Amino acid sequence: MAELQRRGELKMLQTARYFFDQAAGRLRLEEGLRELLRYPKRKLAVTFPVQMDDGHVKHFEGFRVQCHSVLGPGKGGIRYHPDTNAEEVEALAVLMNWKCSVAGLPYSGAKGGVRCNPKAMSEREIERMTRRYAAEISPIIGPEVDIPAPDVYTGEREMAWILDTVSMHHNGEFMPGLITGKPLLLGGSLGRDTATARGGFFATLEAMARMKTKLEGSTVAIQGCGNAGWNMAHFVHDAGAKVIAVNDSKGGIFNSKGLDPYKLKEHKEKVGSVVGFRGSDRLTNEELLQLKCDVLVPAALEDQLTEKNATKIRAKLIVELANGPTTQEADQIFYDRGIMTIPDILANSGGVTVSYFEWVQDRQRYFWDAKKVDKRLKQFMTEAFNRVATMSEKTKVNMRLAAYMVAVDRVATAARLRGLYA
Repeated sequence: MAELQRRGELKMLQTARYFFDQAAGRLRLEEGLRELLRYPKRKLAVTFPVQMDDGHVKHFEGFRVQCHSVLGPGKGGIRYHPDTNAEEVEALAVLMNWKCSVAGLPYSGAKGGVRCNPKAMSEREIERMTRRYAAEISPIIGPEVDIPAPDVYTGEREMAWILDTVSMHHNGEFMPGLITGKPLLLGGSLGRDTATARGGFFATLEAMARMKTKLEGSTVAIQGCGNAGWNMAHFVHDAGAKVIAVNDSKGGIFNSKGLDPYKLKEHKEKVGSVVGFRGSDRLTNEELLQLKCDVLVPAALEDQLTEKNATKIRAKLIVELANGPTTQEADQIFYDRGIMTIPDILANSGGVTVSYFEWVQDRQRYFWDAKKVDKRLKQFMTEAFNRVATMSEKTKVNMRLAAYMVAVDRVATAARLRGLYA
């Protein structure tokens, strides 16, 4: 299992580098810039001790990877997972670099993580581990250097602990701009909890406008019922679309007349799965992906749309809220078949965009209402989508390669303007 996980992370990193190389080639990027931007600037690995509740001391391994700070400070989440390793964190940092750039943010990419099983740890153990990890990476993070955020199995609680720990290392100075994804009372932003799905929703509206169709009355199938999947379901439902299928780790459900996401959420909270929802039929993951629908939203796992099933996909538009759900081979098949794909580095960039809004508010010590956050997110996502769509049409490449071309060109241009310090 660990070997399969490692292969997946290596593939993610190879995919990111493949599209960078393709974009760099089409942009005729100078060799020196290719070498600078192809690899991260800093990769930190730390091993640190934590005292567990029973008194014994356990050692944990943590990571933080930062890309070259061409456009601004690093930005990227911190994840806790038993399989977290250096390759995974590097791949995610590279993806964050291009995600921040394509979204038009003044950030470079970064990512962090600790190899651990938080489900098998008490709250006190997680706090001690979080604070020690924060202390270990504190020399290379800061409001103008690298701004972490939540990721897998981390949230507001962990961000608050990191904020407090690093603040103590600076004579108790309150540093809200150090980190995003914090509790509102400590400088968090309204709209952050739904930002990934909200951004994907805005990108979907733009895509359908380009396709000369409307979301209202369309059919939507969503793979995954976590934060991004469920919020996307209720956004499109509220806009008049029919959510005809949803699944989670225990199975999927289908109703051609549409599913009510609000009642579905109540059902899932009660029984632990979407399976068994009243008025729905069971379906497999493969059946969900191959449903005839207007919009397919992979919002769960990577490598779900491959060369094996790409010719069977019947959606007109694919919106990637998950990271890496489509392989290179499937991506080209979709383009050849005329199926528009909004790639992950664009479709799910709403989260980091609202993280940017949080950082801006923290720096100003002035906070926005939810309506303002929503309005500015729509502006950023609309502009980002149109930049990518225009590049796709102009260069006659698919949306993913166009997104990388937009992202790489922006970073490369900034690097040229800054020049070489030698």
